[in-house]
Amino acid sequence: MTDTAPLKNPQFQAEAAARPPRSQWWDVWDQFKTHKGAIVGLTVFMLILVLILIGPFLWRVDPGFVELRMRNKGFSGAHPLGTDQLGRDMLARVMAGGKVSISVGLTAMSLSILLGTTIGVLAGYFRRLEGPLMRLTDLFLALPLLPLLLLMVTLFREPLSKSFGPESGIFLLIVCAIGATSWMQTARIVRGEVLALKEREFVLAARSIGTPSRRMITRHVLPNVLSPIMVSATLGIASAIITESALSFLGLGFPPDFPTWGRLLFDAIDQMQLYPWRVILPGVAISLTVLSVNYIGDGLRDALDPRIRGR
Repeated sequence: MTDTAPLKNPQFQAEAAARPPRSQWWDVWDQFKTHKGAIVGLTVFMLILVLILIGPFLWRVDPGFVELRMRNKGFSGAHPLGTDQLGRDMLARVMAGGKVSISVGLTAMSLSILLGTTIGVLAGYFRRLEGPLMRLTDLFLALPLLPLLLLMVTLFREPLSKSFGPESGIFLLIVCAIGATSWMQTARIVRGEVLALKEREFVLAARSIGTPSRRMITRHVLPNVLSPIMVSATLGIASAIITESALSFLGLGFPPDFPTWGRLLFDAIDQMQLYPWRVILPGVAISLTVLSVNYIGDGLRDALDPRIRGR
């Protein structure tokens, strides 16, 4: 028999009543910690963020400073990661490129999640909107992604550069192009979750007392679809970084004097056999970032699943 005496103890009951309720997010964190790959990925991603955010304050070399006498130099005390074909410091350029690439990934992911969540919720909750919005989603899924991105960059590159400047205009163009072509998977996932939530008892009860649709969505539907949205957001960062790197590698990304990891690869490809480290360094940075974000997404998927968290 189970000893229930401690539960009936007044002192124990008083301590339990005084103890603050345990947040669900602590349970999520406890489950997340059990995923070794996710912890390693989170550690690597945080180290990368520290390097690109704090590193420039410690290594005060201008990434755009040209010194032709020092071009194509190997690893040294003055240039720990060597120099490129114009004598620019590779360590400074890798840190500056990481800041741009991760900024593009985070901003494009936010736009993609906003579009996907909005379309998914509207399609799942309002029956009359489901058909048109899902056919729109199918249309975007059928379009070839890379040719569409190339077309958008070719058409809007010059107008946006003239309106907002070469750097801000290209940043806005890349972010909007990636965000506008990567929301479809999120929309499908959110729509499926909303369709299932509509038949749950608490939603039917809220509807029976006359709760308006806007309040129903913001108070009952959206909080219950945050889990798949967060997982999709982490995976969207990796996808956006790869897409931006591909565009920069093709020479259609940022200007030559505005470093990104993809642009560093593009600049080094002509002399790859002579100076392979100039290709390896940004390639390793992209790979580590994408792998770490993917592992974080796997850990979040397991931690946010109540069936796995309750084991």
